[in-house]
Amino acid sequence: MLVDTHCHLGADQFDEDRAAVVKRASAAGVAHIIVVADSEPATTRAIELARRFDLSATAGVHPHEASAWNSNVAAKIEAALNNPLVVAVGETGLDYHYDHSPRQAQRVAFAAQLELGERHSLPVVVHSRSADADMVAMLRDTGASYILHSFSSGPEVLEIALAAKAYVSFSGMVTFNSWSDSEAVRAVPADRLLVETDGPYLAPTPHRGKRNEPAFVREIALKVAEIRAESPHDIEEQTSQNAVACFGTRIQVKQPQ
Repeated sequence: MLVDTHCHLGADQFDEDRAAVVKRASAAGVAHIIVVADSEPATTRAIELARRFDLSATAGVHPHEASAWNSNVAAKIEAALNNPLVVAVGETGLDYHYDHSPRQAQRVAFAAQLELGERHSLPVVVHSRSADADMVAMLRDTGASYILHSFSSGPEVLEIALAAKAYVSFSGMVTFNSWSDSEAVRAVPADRLLVETDGPYLAPTPHRGKRNEPAFVREIALKVAEIRAESPHDIEEQTSQNAVACFGTRIQVKQPQ
């Protein structure tokens, strides 16, 4: 059994067949899905979907949307953290590759959400792209627990995360021919390892070019097992246990129906 720890199930790409997507995931042995939010409206949507499908949700604002961060949005995100369906803050972080929001706005929103995670004793889902120096500086100063989602950063980010006993999650990128950081996959301690789809994005081989969905998390787990020279069963079991340890017992690792 597996847990997809990061899926944007509320995205428009799932509007036509969302219920079928959840059903296919269950049939593929995915025991639970975390519906990730990337804005204040998406937080409301994630909670609605978690309630509808008996899943879990996050509440937060992505760095692409950081320009929208203000006291009103902050208050709404914090209120959402009191919902028992919400198991993490985020996705938040820094993205200097696209710079859809000014970098200072990204840092402000990220710092605020790290503080929310620490204050509410919830893990923070961290997005990091082309921002290693600032990411290291901000993670060094936080007392929050966190997950480096869809890891693709440099060794300095990985080093500080491992020193903080953070979780590191790998996505379909590990199956790409262009993936060149298998050492990072091997370096993460077994009890800090997670897998995710980041659906509808980053579909793993052999589904490249298609919409990604939670059922495909198995391909990612198989590749992680191959890279780490471990059995697929052990990776499935370990990452599922880690998901419960990270996000709490809301993550129901049970036999899919």
